[in-house]
Amino acid sequence: MTSFADLDLADVEEVAERREELLAAVRDHAGRIAYHIARVDGGDYGQRSFSTDDGEWTVKYEAGDLEYLRFEPRGGGETYVISTQQPAEPKALAEALEDYPAFVAAYNDYVDSLAGMLDSVEASFPQVESTESVVTERDRIVEAIEACCDRMAGELRRYEGTEYGSFAARIDGTRWELKWDEDGASYLRAGGSGGVYVLSQYGPPSAADVREYAPRFGGFVDAYNDHVAELELDLETITFET
Repeated sequence: MTSFADLDLADVEEVAERREELLAAVRDHAGRIAYHIARVDGGDYGQRSFSTDDGEWTVKYEAGDLEYLRFEPRGGGETYVISTQQPAEPKALAEALEDYPAFVAAYNDYVDSLAGMLDSVEASFPQVESTESVVTERDRIVEAIEACCDRMAGELRRYEGTEYGSFAARIDGTRWELKWDEDGASYLRAGGSGGVYVLSQYGPPSAADVREYAPRFGGFVDAYNDHVAELELDLETITFET
C-alpha cells in the first residue's frame, strides 16, 4: 500500500491531492468489502469488526453501501479512514493505511471461515399441510351467520325506520351487539368494545373464534326473537281512534 512517506509535506496541495487519490481507491475497495459483508449478514444496516496485530478495523454499512471504515490502533485513538465527515489528518491516515493490507487479510480469513458452514444443513422440509378444509368450513359457518344477521338487520331497520342502528343482548354474561346500516349487517361483535368480531366488513374471524362463538350465536338469535315478541306485544296495546 502506498504511503505518504515519499511526499514533500511542505507541498500541502500535493498532499491533499494524493490523499484524495488514495481515499478514492480505498473507498472503492472497502466498499466492495462492505457489500459482501451486508450480503452474508443478510441485512441492509450493520457493522463488523476485524482485528489485526496493530489494531481493530470496523466496517459499517448502510443499505449495502460503505458508511465508514474506522481504524483503532492498539495504542489508543481512532482514525476514520472513510467517513461522511472531513478526511482524516494525513499522518494518521498514512499510519492507518500501513495496516490496511492486514485488515484485508483478516476479512479474507473471515470469508474463508464461512466456507462449508451450510453444507450439513438440509434443504428438504416436511410437507406443509393445507388449511383449505378448515377455511372452507369456517367460511360456510360465517356465511350462515351473516345471512341470519342480514335478515335481523332488515327487520330491525324496517321497524326502527332508520338506516343505521344496533341491537345488543347479553348472553350467558357476554354482550353481543349487531350493528346495521343501509346495506345490511355491518358487524356482529361478542364481548363488548374489546371483543371478537364474529362478523365484520374487514374479514372473517379466526377458525378458533368461530369454534368458540358460533355455537353461542343461537342464544343471540333467541334474544332477538324475544325482543321482537315484546315489540309485538307493545304494539297490540296501542289504541288509535279517528
